[in-house]
Amino acid sequence: MVLLGVNLTVGFLLYRETAQASSAEDPYETYELFASVVERIRSDYVEGDKLTYRDLIQSALKGMLSSLDPHSEFMEPVHYDELKKDTEGAFGGVGIVVTMDENKKYLTVVSPMADTPAFQAGVISGDRIVKIENRTTEGITLQEAVKRLRGEPGSEVTITLYRPSSAKMREVVLERAIIKLQTVKDFSGNNTFDLDKDNIGYVWLTQFGEQTSRDLRKAVDQMMEKGMRGLVLDLRGNPGGLLDQAVEVCEQFLPAGQLVVFTQGKSEMMRSKHHAASLDPILDLPIVVLVNNGSASASEIVSGCLQDLGRAVVLGEQTFGKGSVQSIFPVSGGWALRLTTAKYYTPSEKIIHGKGITPDITVSVSDEDLESLFYKRSPGGVDALIQLSEEQRERIRAVRDKQLDRATDLLRGVFLLKDRN
Repeated sequence: MVLLGVNLTVGFLLYRETAQASSAEDPYETYELFASVVERIRSDYVEGDKLTYRDLIQSALKGMLSSLDPHSEFMEPVHYDELKKDTEGAFGGVGIVVTMDENKKYLTVVSPMADTPAFQAGVISGDRIVKIENRTTEGITLQEAVKRLRGEPGSEVTITLYRPSSAKMREVVLERAIIKLQTVKDFSGNNTFDLDKDNIGYVWLTQFGEQTSRDLRKAVDQMMEKGMRGLVLDLRGNPGGLLDQAVEVCEQFLPAGQLVVFTQGKSEMMRSKHHAASLDPILDLPIVVLVNNGSASASEIVSGCLQDLGRAVVLGEQTFGKGSVQSIFPVSGGWALRLTTAKYYTPSEKIIHGKGITPDITVSVSDEDLESLFYKRSPGGVDALIQLSEEQRERIRAVRDKQLDRATDLLRGVFLLKDRN
């Protein structure tokens, strides 16, 4: 009997066969169920002769991993190679760190990387990418999204963005470029690390790459020689990176032996504690850490640790809440399994994942001001942004960084109390 394109007889037989898997925890019955479905597809699917067992199994594995959480995936060899390149130096793309929201409905920008096409185009944290090259991203995997966004340097890709806060949609054409990971910067982008009139230093960590801790210490030592009295550590828009670099950044300001972060996972191997080990920490320097919705992962480890231990005041907006550990397990054929194996906790046992870090002092910035601040930090300054009108450039020149202003005001208050005492 066939009704509305459904063969009810075959459907009933398949249901009767699958229903025999009486125990969800019996692996043999479950494997038998899996094998019976694969064979049914091969024998009865209208184009089953075009499918191989490898096609079916790989598709099943992709679906299996994607059903766990937005960060677990079964990676094709080309994607695994791209993942390795991300922390090794440079790659071709537009400079957007993306994720799927927890409901797997929206492809969301965690943060644009500094000095990249996306950054210069004013893409900000929280923007949803609804189309790539006029193809919807609904139901897309992170793996497929990255594949569509990356390409040869110099080629263009068109993305359609939706900004929830303003309910506005816009189309952006981005020219792909080699994305170089310079992770430690000063405000001017010249990396001179000058102090302001009150001897306040400023360092912007754009990401946690292989050289971040080393480059940060160079910058801090350089400013200490100039007489730095307080430090603003800017982690806004920093999507994270390497765990060991987050720990090494923290230990520069903590006594040796201090707990920085710990992980809890199902296996004993995934339960670990990371302690400060620096032999020359800077312990008496007042610090304000700036965070926002684009601060994620390693950024949240640093801000959460320094906040927990009273080593810094955290100022800005609630962070992203990405505090899970992904382990990479290479498998045959160049494929790899990226699996969430643990979650991060701050020294006081606060969970980061799904919650984020709450600032000690909340200072909000509108999306319009945040976009202007991104433009203001673009290489070459505002005058280089030829795609903008003069009216837009004037607005960008006039915008104030309220969060940075509050941070420097706070440090000035600390200096005043010290001097009086």
